[in-house]
Amino acid sequence: MITGLDHVVIVTSDINAASTAYQTLFARAPAWQYRGGGADRVLFTLDNTTLELVAPSGEGADADRIRAVLAAQGEGLASICFRTNDIARMHRRLDRLALQPEPVAEVESRDAISGETLSWKRTRTATEATRGVRLFFLERDKERPLSVRSASGAITAMDHVVVSTSDPERAAALYGARLGLDMALDRSHPDWGRLMFFRCGDLIVEVSHRPGKHADTTQDKLGGICWRVADIDATHARLVEAGVDVSEVRTGRKPGTRVMTVRKGTCGVPTLLVQPSAGKDA
Repeated sequence: MITGLDHVVIVTSDINAASTAYQTLFARAPAWQYRGGGADRVLFTLDNTTLELVAPSGEGADADRIRAVLAAQGEGLASICFRTNDIARMHRRLDRLALQPEPVAEVESRDAISGETLSWKRTRTATEATRGVRLFFLERDKERPLSVRSASGAITAMDHVVVSTSDPERAAALYGARLGLDMALDRSHPDWGRLMFFRCGDLIVEVSHRPGKHADTTQDKLGGICWRVADIDATHARLVEAGVDVSEVRTGRKPGTRVMTVRKGTCGVPTLLVQPSAGKDA
């Protein structure tokens, strides 16, 4: 029923600075920009998902809600949205699972540059029912335009998004048994705790449990994002030349992969870049 991860949302207090930072990181132009509903929004659409930057704009309940999120947690990941091909059926399933979905809403936006429109239907679950992580579900009428690459060494796609949990069994029940994502890996290690990988289209939702890291055992949190690149050396050189604070390239945990950390310029989102092992589409 869930066909992929449609997009992730990052809240920011400065939409222009955030957009510039991600244009530099991705080496790709924004694919969609619009204002309305108390927010300014900029979307970057990669090969398998979209990053949406959101900043409060003007007055009203929605703008106040975004400001409250910024005041409580600062800039960073705010929500994730799964894609479905049947929002009515998805809504019925969420309701049966006691995830308290809101009524399905029909939404439309107009791109500020091209003037084109997109429409979609969406719902969201009650945050208290999903252990503190804001989850949305969306059915689109058509594909979004891709972000145009502006330089070599561009980011190609998302590899995985991280959910940090203090209760791995409850988190596994939510993302696996209740939402129906396929568990691809469940592994524990004394140095880095327990990792569970759930397939979601062409990427992974990683649920991470690190004992002693979270005082609140009732709430999960969105962690970081790992983005794919085709040539990590070219990406590293491009980002260093642009003045972005990045680590040196190193060997990844997964055999055949190479990774580097982006230390700044991500709106507070812990960010890793990975060159997949040979034979995996990047």
